[in-house]
Amino acid sequence: MKNPKTTIAANEELDEAADASAPRPPAGVLERGISILECFREDRLRMSLRELAECTGLDKATLLRLLGVLLRARMLHRFDSGSYAPGPALLHMGMLYRSTFDLGTRLQPVLHEVMRQTGETVAFYIRSGNERVCLYRENTAKEVRHHVEVGTRIALDAGGSSAHILLAFTGGDTPHRAEIDAKGYAMTRSERVAEMASVALPVFDGDGAFLGALVVIGLASRHGVAAQRKAADIVRQQLALQGFTSKAPSGWQPTPV
Repeated sequence: MKNPKTTIAANEELDEAADASAPRPPAGVLERGISILECFREDRLRMSLRELAECTGLDKATLLRLLGVLLRARMLHRFDSGSYAPGPALLHMGMLYRSTFDLGTRLQPVLHEVMRQTGETVAFYIRSGNERVCLYRENTAKEVRHHVEVGTRIALDAGGSSAHILLAFTGGDTPHRAEIDAKGYAMTRSERVAEMASVALPVFDGDGAFLGALVVIGLASRHGVAAQRKAADIVRQQLALQGFTSKAPSGWQPTPV
């Protein structure tokens, strides 16, 4: 016969373990609203009330009140099925965000020309917390390719050459630091995506401000080391034509994020 005290203690341990693994809901109202929006990802564009509750750690009563506010602000959309998705107001704000950078008219020609000369997908990423966000991209027309969408968010610790560049130039740690310091770029092969190879360089504006990472990524079988190095040279040339540089100014120091 089991000891009742032992059974109670075991159940308490299970409850504590479950509590430890559950997300802790934010304390502030604004933070709670943001936590709801951050639940959505490319692989989960529609979420049910239950899924949002599990993702945020918020109880359903609080969640429903906040969802009502976000729906009225058009930051979320609710389908007849009861599931939720990002709303049109977020697209408007995203376009405003891109406009504040005033980079598109200068960076997009760089990406297009690098894609044309290398034949591979080219993208520009910025750092947002512990993630990298694709701000601009030019996808190659080749059938076998790495396809990148604007707005894609990828965890920095997931790897990839652009992640290493962003970490190196925002005060983070990366095993590619020696390569970046010596060569000015980071090169990876099958690190985040199997069979894909990429090379990324930092992008600095004319005033010395670090902007982000420009990456060229293609199938490893055709995008060999020599092709990656050539791509890095092409990126440097095209950046210079638009008033950018891939070299940090003398005395420049990263600002930790």
